[in-house]
Amino acid sequence: MASRRRGLHGVALIEVLVAILILAFGVLGIVGLQASMTSAQSAAKFRGDAASLVSELVGILWVESVANRANYTTANCANQPACLDWQNKVASSLPGGSSALSIDTTTGEVSITLTWNVPNEGQHSYVSRTNVLQ
Repeated sequence: MASRRRGLHGVALIEVLVAILILAFGVLGIVGLQASMTSAQSAAKFRGDAASLVSELVGILWVESVANRANYTTANCANQPACLDWQNKVASSLPGGSSALSIDTTTGEVSITLTWNVPNEGQHSYVSRTNVLQ
């Protein structure tokens, strides 16, 4: 009986170490999942903000007179207070946010492209094309 007990010394310690190892892998997996969910949540927020900003500009263009819509291009936006305010909102809402606007005054087609840069993810963009009828 004494020889049998001698061979079992340390078995409980090995079992505890294996259990701690399994627990550590589980915790690391949960931490990785949490990081992935946070990244996906941020990306979804930025896409939602971009869609909202584009919708806001299209609403402004619907209210604007047909003759004044040509001032809402990328080159002329600084001369239009509502457009400049909108561009400032893009810059403050999206990280490294910028916009490109083009309007075909004959057909009423509006093209809006928003771009932003998320650290460690690169550049993202949201493109919208719509018609603002005369």
